[in-house]
Amino acid sequence: MPSSKFVVESAIKPSFRTEKVKGMFDIDMESVKKEFDVDIPIENKPWNIGLIVGASGSGKTTIAREVFKDFELFSGFNWSDRSVVDDFSEDLSAKQITESLSKVGFSSPPDWLKPFAVLSNGQKMRAELARLILESDKPVIYDEFTSVVDRQVAKIGSAAIQKFIRKEGKQFIAVSCHNDIVEWLQPDWVYDCNKHTFKRRRLRRPEIRIDVRRADQSEWPLFRPFHYLSSEHNRSAHKYIAEINGEPVGWCSVLHFPHPSNKKLKRLHRTVVLPDYQGLGIGFQLRCYICELYRKQGYKVNTVTTSPALIHAMNKSDRWIMTRKPGRVGMPAQSILSKHSFDRLTCSFQYVGTD
Repeated sequence: MPSSKFVVESAIKPSFRTEKVKGMFDIDMESVKKEFDVDIPIENKPWNIGLIVGASGSGKTTIAREVFKDFELFSGFNWSDRSVVDDFSEDLSAKQITESLSKVGFSSPPDWLKPFAVLSNGQKMRAELARLILESDKPVIYDEFTSVVDRQVAKIGSAAIQKFIRKEGKQFIAVSCHNDIVEWLQPDWVYDCNKHTFKRRRLRRPEIRIDVRRADQSEWPLFRPFHYLSSEHNRSAHKYIAEINGEPVGWCSVLHFPHPSNKKLKRLHRTVVLPDYQGLGIGFQLRCYICELYRKQGYKVNTVTTSPALIHAMNKSDRWIMTRKPGRVGMPAQSILSKHSFDRLTCSFQYVGTD
């Protein structure tokens, strides 16, 4: 886009109050004007994500709308009282919808079945973006990006969302008053409305330090609502919590796997990542970390999963081997694994580490 000069003018409609204010502050004008001289030189260079940032009243939305006239300025969807997945375009398959929701970090199947109105602000933002990226046939401007979510959620959400945008090959401009998302959104360019400066940048996402500690059964209720297969938890399992800056974000537990000849078998019991922290691969890394602890003690750890994203990640990783291809258990047996896996498409893996 070349340099763009334009003027935004708002006529002052006469009224008793407007005349009173004009008299109080000695204002002699019939309209309010604001001039813009904006240079966002991005023509002929590939990009996926742009960020227009600045304080309230700095003209962010006006600049986005005037400079990027061919883009769709997103103003919100009409959501019904049906499930979130039912509000996506009828042309989309359930697989496309659920994959897009997962890729923006909204990875909770029970919550997909809720109406949009009852979701958390973070889930609403991600659902909107998943739907927007799938359904829009034009480049998109998203105004007030992350403005209604907690700042930690904004950072995590930005990191998950940018990966999906790049994967889909879309062009997306975020308009925000928050600078704290820059490193997490990793925009290809940034226009700062406060300083009237343009920068090309692709910052590396900050490292996320995750601490893992032993957990108590009494802490399970924090994670229980977000495990979609079962809210039950075996009290004899070894339990662990992952924390970021002292805040619990993930849970992983391990059970002994009874075997007639091999006494050194374990299996993952429950793994949960809280909704606001989904989309960054925390669940996968937590599984690997816990399994490595047991591998070093001479144990082999197995897991069964139904998550397409997790199956893909494990199958691609050299730390896991697939011991059973995706399929359905034919008849429920007496084993715990079979009871949970009956009539669901599941896949089995064993952790082997990287030695």
